[in-house]
Amino acid sequence: MRCIAIANQKGGAAKTTTTVNLAAALAERGRRILLIDLDPQGNSSDWVGCVRNESEGAFTLLTGKAALADLVLATEWTGVDAIPATKALSGIERALAGEVGAEMALRRKISAAPAQWDYILIDTPPTLGILTLNALTAAREVIVPVAAHVLGLAGVAQLKETIAVVRERLNPDLTVAGIVASRVDSRTRHCADVVASLRETFGSEVYATEIRENIRLAEAPSFKRSILEYSNNSPGAADYRALAEDVIRQE
Repeated sequence: MRCIAIANQKGGAAKTTTTVNLAAALAERGRRILLIDLDPQGNSSDWVGCVRNESEGAFTLLTGKAALADLVLATEWTGVDAIPATKALSGIERALAGEVGAEMALRRKISAAPAQWDYILIDTPPTLGILTLNALTAAREVIVPVAAHVLGLAGVAQLKETIAVVRERLNPDLTVAGIVASRVDSRTRHCADVVASLRETFGSEVYATEIRENIRLAEAPSFKRSILEYSNNSPGAADYRALAEDVIRQE
């Protein structure tokens, strides 16, 4: 299994949009996907139509004795299963306070899980706390969505520093699978300059694919459909299919 965290410490970077639509695009190519939602807001969970039970889900995964496979829910999306977020995740810092190796909780569960998926994609909150640290410690790879805005570049630099610390102290195998420019509006000079700066600074780590700004991407969650299903011929669908191809080539 490839275990990939979708992470950026800045909000508005399209982490959830990338997690969900990349899952759908990979599943369309025949990959089996497990989506783990570690964001207490639960937007990924709601988007894929998970009915969230407070006694199950990601909070229990991190704090309880239940095996990962026992908490997996099927979604209506072909090839995509999920472990949803619950409101209880908001109190995870308190729940894990004093636990030895709290940052390793998710890694322990994933390492004991059956290899019935090709990809585990982990959606993370826009903060550096115990949830994001668990994702970075459990994953082998990180995909970093970056909004095409000047402030987005600072967020990448911060996350790269965090990844370096995690690699040194918790997870030496962690690598950056790629950085993806998102919310790109080609009509503005500002976006073009930011994307150019991103590629100049981070070089080959930046995926060739860019996710263009597209109203259909914003509408799709309301209908609990991926962009591939909601608007199959839209630029957003084309971009996420292309991103999936970039990711598959790394296999």
